[in-house]
Amino acid sequence: MSRILIAISVLFALLAGCTKKEAQDTSSKVVNLSIWGNYLSPEMQAQFEQQTGIKINISNYSSNEELLAKMQMGSSGIDVAVPSDYMVDIMRKMNLLEPLKAELLPNKALIAEQFLKQDFDPKNEFSVPYIWTTVGIAVNRELYKGPMNSWKDLLTNNQLKGKMALLDDVRETMGAALKLHGFSVNTTDPAQIAKAKATLLEAKKNVKMFSSDTIDILGNKEVAAAQAYSSDALQAAARAPGKIEYIIPAEGATVAIDNLVIAKGAKHIEAAHKLIDFLLSHEAEINKVKTILGGPVLSKTQSDLPKELQNNEALFPKAATLKNLERIQDLGEKNKLFEDAWTEIKTQ
Repeated sequence: MSRILIAISVLFALLAGCTKKEAQDTSSKVVNLSIWGNYLSPEMQAQFEQQTGIKINISNYSSNEELLAKMQMGSSGIDVAVPSDYMVDIMRKMNLLEPLKAELLPNKALIAEQFLKQDFDPKNEFSVPYIWTTVGIAVNRELYKGPMNSWKDLLTNNQLKGKMALLDDVRETMGAALKLHGFSVNTTDPAQIAKAKATLLEAKKNVKMFSSDTIDILGNKEVAAAQAYSSDALQAAARAPGKIEYIIPAEGATVAIDNLVIAKGAKHIEAAHKLIDFLLSHEAEINKVKTILGGPVLSKTQSDLPKELQNNEALFPKAATLKNLERIQDLGEKNKLFEDAWTEIKTQ
């Protein structure tokens, strides 16, 4: 009887071992990517899956703060995410990121030096750049033909009543109002933040919607003008040639590097590194710039792009424009000044 029990026990152990191995094999064929909408072309997704046999499960978010909330839950299932620069800083300080294994990322060597060793991750221990964007103004010129050169033209323009959209993003939208008044987007002066809040409360009378996905609302003529990420505005313009214009406002704008990171406790570490390295390949970069129309981060990209993209100033800004761009930074406890103002703007 004891021999039978031992045999049964051995059998169950073997079955359990096989089941565990099968689960590991299955899990290694999946990677969970949380990313901004329209930030990975179906073509590149299919190519990665075909080359590696690893399926990408994609989820989207509309703001860095939404992504942070998901990752703080701890049970989000995220392997790879694409937070903006200041959010990398926050996540790094909150121990929400896994250190990257440099030996698994050979394509890191292709990244242009200017995008590495940023203050939010000085040694690139937790992040590598994926794309950079600006935030400016997109206008459907079929619907609005008036002047649109500044944040003032957008935020104080009663001709746009019910025809305007602002980003559903506290730092970007507050930043636009701060720039209008000549302030830094990283100010912690309560009086300056109060002035920006008052401007947005007044502008809200004209706002049709707060939306961080502006491609469709511009193309479908739901709004005439929108605060927009450059990549979204350029995609909308590509779908409606000659109709949609993207403007970096005269008062200045924000510039952001969106980065590839691995979430703390990610279940598919090896697959996550394979995805990140694939997205840093020259082929993926060229496709990314052509389809997503985000700023390239590899050192040898511009010359391999179509001529119209090589000469696109939204992708390759002039020096004078670059001087007018500011990067959002983590303000620590002072972030609450922005969050409180944003709550009032959204609820009043």
